[in-house]
Amino acid sequence: MDNLFGELRLGHLRLAPLGVRRRTKVTASRAAAEYTGRWGWTVAAGDQPSAATAPTACPCGSARCGAPGLHPVPGRESSADGGEGSVLFPTGRAFDVLDVPEQAGLQALVRLERMGTQVGPVLTSPTGRLQFLVAAGTARRLPDLLYRMGWDDAALDLTCHGEGGYVAAPPTVLGDLGPVRWLRRPTRDNAGCPPEARLLLGTLAYACHRRRERSTEPAWIAS
Repeated sequence: MDNLFGELRLGHLRLAPLGVRRRTKVTASRAAAEYTGRWGWTVAAGDQPSAATAPTACPCGSARCGAPGLHPVPGRESSADGGEGSVLFPTGRAFDVLDVPEQAGLQALVRLERMGTQVGPVLTSPTGRLQFLVAAGTARRLPDLLYRMGWDDAALDLTCHGEGGYVAAPPTVLGDLGPVRWLRRPTRDNAGCPPEARLLLGTLAYACHRRRERSTEPAWIAS
């Protein structure tokens, strides 16, 4: 399996075309209408993204927030001022979201599709993360799922956004980092029925593990 987890580049996988940034407000409105009207998903209007680089920490306190600085936080005044806002997916309703490093996610995606696994919609964030939409309730079951697969003791850079969480939805722009985009778009087959996490989790965990192993190898071995 290792030879299937070599270096990949995001540009080698097809992305949706990027629109002109000045049209983001209109595009975001249309995207929100598609998410709710066509796919039946709940969306939320987020704060106006900062013109600066997206924050690495969120006032909500989560170290791995999927919409840092954009979503409503109790006790914090919203910065939205009627300008170009963001579109968010509240997780834990129609779906949860498995969140992994981009390189590990790309490697796992290639492996899963080669095996014929039906992967649902996949987001790519300019923060260097890939986010896989999976069945709602995954976040609650994640520790048990990892335990059953033998990954409970591994230090994996893998998290799941579930009930009470948010992830930024395309075409939200995260400061100077750029927009959130679809790597695999929702379809009629998967939008209403995202895959069960157990179908993806083993491959994602393995890819995250291999990425961590390579990052800790001496340079003369890793090269």
